[in-house]
Amino acid sequence: MKRFALAFASIGFLSATALASSASGDSGTTTTTTATVSTVTVVTSSVHLAPLTGLPDPSGVTTKRPSITIKIDNTPEAQPQVGIDKADVIYEEIVEGGITRLAAIFNSQLPTKVGPVRSVRRTDREIVYPIGGVFAFSGGAAYAVRSIETAPVKLFQQSNSGAAMFRDLTRPPPHNLFANAAALVKMAGKLKSPQPIFLYRQTGTSAGGPSVSRFTVGFEAGYAASYSWDGVTKSWDRSLFGRPDLTADGARLSPKNVIVMKVNYKGGVGVIESQAVLTGSGSAEVFTGGKVQVGTWSRSNLGKPISYRHADGTPILLTPGQTLVELLANSESVALTLAK
Repeated sequence: MKRFALAFASIGFLSATALASSASGDSGTTTTTTATVSTVTVVTSSVHLAPLTGLPDPSGVTTKRPSITIKIDNTPEAQPQVGIDKADVIYEEIVEGGITRLAAIFNSQLPTKVGPVRSVRRTDREIVYPIGGVFAFSGGAAYAVRSIETAPVKLFQQSNSGAAMFRDLTRPPPHNLFANAAALVKMAGKLKSPQPIFLYRQTGTSAGGPSVSRFTVGFEAGYAASYSWDGVTKSWDRSLFGRPDLTADGARLSPKNVIVMKVNYKGGVGVIESQAVLTGSGSAEVFTGGKVQVGTWSRSNLGKPISYRHADGTPILLTPGQTLVELLANSESVALTLAK
């Protein structure tokens, strides 16, 4: 059985795949070891950790089932969204006209209603390739569908989902298609669980970098997203369209981590058929633990998770919990207010 562990680093770089511990012999017992890889100290433990959040998972359920990525409408007409506060990871990407859409990834929790569900884009292949599992969407242009068909995911849209994707008749189309994440994962059959895609700080340790009270991710076309540090929940309260970003259940979207990646949109920002290029490298700002850490992101090929590092090459470590990744165009910027 697969087990994951938290890691902490002094200097150097650690790949996420180094976090796996193993059972000893045929007895089913698990050893606890400490090993040194280059100059990074890795602590492994028999405690199950959810691969996409780094949070304890005593039952180990997250390592026994696949993740499901669901494309989510992010327009004002789609508000309030449903279920996205239960996602382990959310990516926000630019599509036609400069508006944004979300790719919400669920593994720890599988809500029975998520949405509104919208169409696939080329960027989605770049996101889900190392994660695998299930991908749910409402359809899409032929070029985008061909793209996602090359990713190692099980595809579901309304035409092959049965009752697991359904219309909410209290909402206007096309903003009324929803997905039952639990039912779709069950329909998908046996698929691999996701590999870890981030590294996390050891419990009780503080993040480095300047303290930040508020920052705005400058998506244009009216889609700038703002975050304020909540010292009580130790998370970043998100606002969109000038108001708190609340789900239909009244839950505030408030991730523990926000990663802002500066990326190249091949084909142009907000242009039909464009895509965010998520291989290569670029600058990154990681907001975690009330601080900002400025560094870089890099990825040699689609099969590997993206690596986030400080200028000295050491890994940037996140707070265990939900992470929101902003795929900001190179031409756009982040404005922040430092805490007093």
